[in-house]
Amino acid sequence: MSFRVEPDPSLKDALRGADHALTGIWVCSASALNAEICAGAGFDWLFIDAEHSPNDLQNVLAQLQAVRGYPTIPVVRPPVNDPVVIKQFLDLGVQSLIIPMVNDAQQAAAAVAACNYPPLGVRGVGSALARSARWNRIPGYLTRAAETITVMVQIESAEAVSNVADIVATEGIDGIFIGPSDLAASMGVIGQQGHPDVVAGVIKSIQAAKSAGKYAGVNAFDQASARKYIEAGADYVGVGADVALLARATEALAASFKGESQSSAPASY
Repeated sequence: MSFRVEPDPSLKDALRGADHALTGIWVCSASALNAEICAGAGFDWLFIDAEHSPNDLQNVLAQLQAVRGYPTIPVVRPPVNDPVVIKQFLDLGVQSLIIPMVNDAQQAAAAVAACNYPPLGVRGVGSALARSARWNRIPGYLTRAAETITVMVQIESAEAVSNVADIVATEGIDGIFIGPSDLAASMGVIGQQGHPDVVAGVIKSIQAAKSAGKYAGVNAFDQASARKYIEAGADYVGVGADVALLARATEALAASFKGESQSSAPASY
């Protein structure tokens, strides 16, 4: 006989009760083992990335299962703002999404629609087949699904910054996540996440979200930048990545035996 199952909390639930900015780490290695190691490290949330990493549906599923026993919120970025792709991630049981490359309110509304069943959206109904509803073991999942899902849209272009007030006003989004790397590229200063124009765009976006009563997150692998954005009002910050930490730590260890200086690779993503 089946037993009653309740949905896990999503990112908006953690943010709602937080008295500090939530720090998170990217998991880009497509490894459930690495995801579990990171889940036990003390971060508030994990960013499982399927846009710039070799994560696919099965890898993401394995990572969701691996980290579920830890007090951290898994957040997943699908590769594209597409209703079919988003539907697949939702059916895996992803409850917190960061949707990439959202440049205007229309694209933000499309992301919201992809994450909701009719009449609120266009998500296809397959709960009896899906982990999201624990194969229909979560009572009333179809009518409760919206309350279990966090929808963040990513601000990562000059166009998005110019439209940020309209984006954060979009009904159904819970907040934004700002990507300084792509923002810098779109501003013609690629690789310069600390450029004054980029920093100004990040802070403008944070302030717009806060003014609209929405959550604001930002990616900042440089600790000084992360703290600056937290002071500016960021609610959640991505502060590192499993692959970057492994790369820098192995370089430093190898260099320590060869008398070489540590890698000068930039810390910021």
